[in-house]
Amino acid sequence: MVQEMDRDSNVFVYGLDVSDHKRIFGSTVGLVEKFGSERCFGTPLAEDAMTGFALGSAINGMRPIHIHIRADFLMLAMNQIVNMISNFRYMTGGQLKIPLVIRAIIGRGWGQSAQHSKSLHSFFAHIPGLKVVMPTTPADAKGLLASAIRDDNPVIFLEHRWLYDIIDEVNVDSEALLPLGKPSLLRKGNNLTVVATSWMNVEAMRAAEVLKKYHGTNLEIIDPRTVAPLDYEMIYDSVNKTKHCIVADYDWLYCGFSAEVAARI
Repeated sequence: MVQEMDRDSNVFVYGLDVSDHKRIFGSTVGLVEKFGSERCFGTPLAEDAMTGFALGSAINGMRPIHIHIRADFLMLAMNQIVNMISNFRYMTGGQLKIPLVIRAIIGRGWGQSAQHSKSLHSFFAHIPGLKVVMPTTPADAKGLLASAIRDDNPVIFLEHRWLYDIIDEVNVDSEALLPLGKPSLLRKGNNLTVVATSWMNVEAMRAAEVLKKYHGTNLEIIDPRTVAPLDYEMIYDSVNKTKHCIVADYDWLYCGFSAEVAARI
């Protein structure tokens, strides 16, 4: 975000707790200090109103990054997201751009119960006009977020809370944009294809090591990175090779992303 805020003065960050001591799992550290409270600021607990603020800002040429600390409570902003943000470009015949990003955190935590453990990416992927991103690695998160910020369409950017604990090298001096809609091949194999989203890629990589060590089974693991849009060519090519596929997803099965992938295969 620092890279994009340096690059474009129209980019700003706001949301509940973005400037508190925890800084959204550390992801907004230093923004207020570097850019001031006009470009990084906290908001009231009013999901619908604050999401509507993102729409108004985008219509007027800004590039807002709205942070919802829990994806579950995006439900309180459905009127703005589904009835307004997602179809505004359609309603104006493409005359208006809606360049906004909604970052939301998914994944369960200790004691958080059913109200703080949903993902909902399948729901948002079902809505025309929305792009839905689910990064796994730090480098992917950086490259995909930069692309999402520069995109002229609304993007739902879902981050699993456990992924904040992953430590890896990232070239902070490079723009390294990653195109939205292109999957990543995390591991080559020839016995079984695994298509996994977000944290499930970590679990799939662990499983691959165990299966290789004890059973000689080689998994090929594909990270979609974005669930909408998604280029399925890599998945088709892999399944044609292995003849078997498992979809490891972080959402409900019925009418979900895993069901969509299975149906297309």
